[in-house]
Amino acid sequence: MTPGLAGFIASGDDGQTGDDAVAGVLASLAAEFTVRPEHGSRPGSRTDGGTRRLTWLDTFDWRLYRAGLSLEFATARRGGELRLTAGDVVTAQPVTGFQPSRPHLLGDLPDGPVADRIAGLVAPRALLPMVTVTTVATAYRLLNSDDKTVARLVVEHPSVPGAEPRPLPPRLAVTEVRGYQTEARRASRLVGSGPGIAPATEPVFAAALRAGGHSPAGYSNKIDAAITDTMPAPRAAATILLRLLDTVDANVTGVFADTDTEFLHDLRVSVRRTRSALKLFGDALTGRKGLTADELAFFAAEFKWVGDMTTPTRDLDVHLLDFELTAATLAAAKPDDLEPFRVFLEQRRRREFRALTRGLRSQRFTTLTRDWRTRLTALQQAPVNGKTAATVRSGSSGKAAGETAGSLAAERTRAAFEKVVKRGVAITPDSPAESLHDLRKRAKELRYALEFFAPLYDPAVSGKVVGDLKRLQDVLGEFQDTEVQIGEIRALAAAMLAAGEAPAVTLLAMGEVTAGLAARQRAARAGFERRFSAFADIDGQRRMALLLRGTAG
Repeated sequence: MTPGLAGFIASGDDGQTGDDAVAGVLASLAAEFTVRPEHGSRPGSRTDGGTRRLTWLDTFDWRLYRAGLSLEFATARRGGELRLTAGDVVTAQPVTGFQPSRPHLLGDLPDGPVADRIAGLVAPRALLPMVTVTTVATAYRLLNSDDKTVARLVVEHPSVPGAEPRPLPPRLAVTEVRGYQTEARRASRLVGSGPGIAPATEPVFAAALRAGGHSPAGYSNKIDAAITDTMPAPRAAATILLRLLDTVDANVTGVFADTDTEFLHDLRVSVRRTRSALKLFGDALTGRKGLTADELAFFAAEFKWVGDMTTPTRDLDVHLLDFELTAATLAAAKPDDLEPFRVFLEQRRRREFRALTRGLRSQRFTTLTRDWRTRLTALQQAPVNGKTAATVRSGSSGKAAGETAGSLAAERTRAAFEKVVKRGVAITPDSPAESLHDLRKRAKELRYALEFFAPLYDPAVSGKVVGDLKRLQDVLGEFQDTEVQIGEIRALAAAMLAAGEAPAVTLLAMGEVTAGLAARQRAARAGFERRFSAFADIDGQRRMALLLRGTAG
């Protein structure tokens, strides 16, 4: 529909089809106006007045949709047009050679207002075609008794193309002609009062997604497991772990396609969360009808294998994603001096990626995810046995710290918090780097615990605790990441030398990069004490106690 028009949808009712409703509208209008097809248009032919093909684009995790934006590509005789809609504001950008049927990284888009607007939101994800709609429009002129055109009716018949096209309900809109606003309003009232006609409150995009069985914002890498405070602990643990497994499974195909680096990142994060969950509350899964201790150890070891398998490719992705920014920070060297390093990274990345995909396609990985889902589903659906919390705590196996998700959350989160505090207060300016690395692991376990049990916490209190923890994690992460990157660059420099692919200027530039990383590491180390104090001081401990009070039972 023309932007800014209030349209209608002809869904039909009482056995009517959408086309029946449109025919009724035309009959009603014919009683008040002379209804005449636009030049070249034949009533009911749908051959006339213009066929449009629209493709809506978004990232796999729906970043544009979640930000209240809609991006569509409209075909035209020469190229096409990208249109970014934010509320009532439409930003258009002509493009040539754009292929809406394939993924596009941000660098694939031509410079312009649309690319500028979405750059910070989309990268490093690729834009994917979410749904395509082909619309055939028929236009009618509405004439008064003087044979003057006083308004126009546009009827659009959208459909989702495919082997079996899925037609969507027709849409109608009345457009004004200058000087005849009263007649246009009268025509609009006639259209809106027709049987089977309703205001078009839902955009075509949403209707097309639903017709294709898709859900806007249907994927998220957040945990958001459906647990409650009184849910039995084994069932809650299984529900959380199944949600993590869903995320792993959702990203495997994207990893194989190598569409963008975030597929591997999300898969890797879910594996890491799974390993932390098994460490944090894995014993809640054991017991008479649950996993044995040996099974728990087996699955933990297998997910460690998956995590280790993803590490080399992800580490190389990080180097390549940051490459342009890193090159731009060089002072003594020139960005071009690093080009052999980029080529070496890309070659190694291709090699590691082949090894990764072999592992993810292996029978070992397939069996792991299948058996893990089977065991978790059985635990999630198992009937409640009626044991009291005291009985569970005193049992010889299945030592979930309490019967309910609430008591499990309180005990395990409190224990994770105490580990962070204990290790953090022991760190002095003379402590080795390993002590900060260990604290980072404990802080990450606490962060995961807060995420796993988020539905049980007060959002306001949780937000403050997580905010302080995140700032501490940022410092610890910067400290460790820079140290890892320094070690990796040194190892890569040695490998380039051994392969005879290391010009002197490139080695010098790599040395400057490591010097910059070392400076960032020192700054992170200097900021540690302030961040830790803000998180773990007396106010921080009170906030944590308040947070856990509601889940303790």
